[in-house]
Amino acid sequence: MQVNNSVGIVAAQTAHFDAPLTLKSGAVLPQYNLVYETYGQLNADKSNAVLICHALSGTHHVAGKYSEDDKYPGWWDNLIGPNKPLDTNKFFVIGVNNLGGCHGSTGAASINPATSQPWGSAFPILTVEDWVTSQTLLADYLGIQQLAAVVGGSLGGMQALQWTIAYPERVRHALVIASAPNLTAQNMAFNEVARQAIITDPEFHGGDYYAHGVVPRRGLRIARMLGHITYLSDDAMGAKFGRKLKDTIKYSFDAEFEMESYLRYQGDKFAGEFDANTYLRMTRALDYFDPALDFGGDLTEALKKVTAQFLVVSFTSDWRFSPARSREVVKALLDNERTVSYAEVTAAHGHDAFLMPDPHYHAILRSYLNNILVENIQVDNIKAGSVA
Repeated sequence: MQVNNSVGIVAAQTAHFDAPLTLKSGAVLPQYNLVYETYGQLNADKSNAVLICHALSGTHHVAGKYSEDDKYPGWWDNLIGPNKPLDTNKFFVIGVNNLGGCHGSTGAASINPATSQPWGSAFPILTVEDWVTSQTLLADYLGIQQLAAVVGGSLGGMQALQWTIAYPERVRHALVIASAPNLTAQNMAFNEVARQAIITDPEFHGGDYYAHGVVPRRGLRIARMLGHITYLSDDAMGAKFGRKLKDTIKYSFDAEFEMESYLRYQGDKFAGEFDANTYLRMTRALDYFDPALDFGGDLTEALKKVTAQFLVVSFTSDWRFSPARSREVVKALLDNERTVSYAEVTAAHGHDAFLMPDPHYHAILRSYLNNILVENIQVDNIKAGSVA
C-alpha cells in the first residue's frame, strides 16, 4: 500500500480485439485497439473495479506520471490515488481512451487494414453507445463482470449514464458529474461552429489530411478557443484576466489583452496535440446522445430498467451543463424510485469545475465512494454468514 498521494509512475497498456464491432450507425470496425491504464489492485472477487470515462479531449491517462521528470500528471490526478477521494488503496481504477481517440486507441489516424493507409475520412461516426459497448468488451478482457462504479464528467457522465441503461446488471453505481441527458440546441450550435472551423480549414482535405502531410491547425485552434470560452464562467475569466493588458495599447489585432493571449496559447497547444478527425467525431457523439429519443422524449421511461445507485453532481457556475440539466436526471431516477444522491456545488470555475480540487466537491465524492466500500464489506460479510 502506498502511503503518499500519488499512484506513481504508470504505463499505458493496449487491448487488441480481433472480433468485428458493429457500430450504431451500421458500420463495422473489423478489428481495433483500446489503450488503457489501471491504478490500484483488483481484489479477489473483482468487485472493486471503477471505470473512468473521459470527456471530449480526455485520454486514458487519468492519474500518475510516465516518468519522474514528467511535468503533467493524469488529467484527474487530484481525485485519484492513495488516500484521495477515489482511493487506489481500495479501488482498482481503469482509464480508457475511447474508440476514435487520438491517444492510442483505434481512430481516424490509425491504419485501415483494408487499405494499409490511415482511415481518415473513412473512419466511421461513433456514438456514446458504441463507446460503452467497447468498454464492456474491455471489462471482459480484464475479467470483470460487474463494475463497482462508472465515473465521468461532462461527456464522461453521459457514458456513465448509458452504462446503467444498456448494461444495468454490470454496474452498481454511477457518478454523473457536470453532465446532462442530452445537449441543448445552444450546445449543439457551439459544436457545429467548432466543426465548421475545422472542416473549412484549407488543410483539412475532407478529413484526409494525413495523406497530404498537413494538419488543419487553424481550424483546430479556433475550435479549441471557442470551446475553452464555454468551459469557463464569466466570473472565472474576470477574476483570472479581467481587462488586463499585456502591455500598452498598440491599436492592432495582435493579442493585446491577457485573455486573448491565453486563448491563443490554449488553441496553439491543442492544435499541436489533438487530431481534428477525433475532435469532429467526439463532438458529434455529444450531439447524438439522447437516451429518451426512443421513448418519445420521456427520460423517466428511458431510465426504467436502471438498477444502479447514482451520485449526480452539478456546479452553480456551469452554464454549458447547468444544474437544471442534472436535476432532469435526478427527477427521472426518482420517478422510477431509484436510489440517487444529488449535490449542487457552489463553484466559480464554470464547466471546468469538475476537474478542480475543490474541497467541498471532493468531500462529497469521498463520502459517496466510502459508502460503496461499506456496501462491499456488508456483501462480503453476508457471503461469509456473518450478517443475518
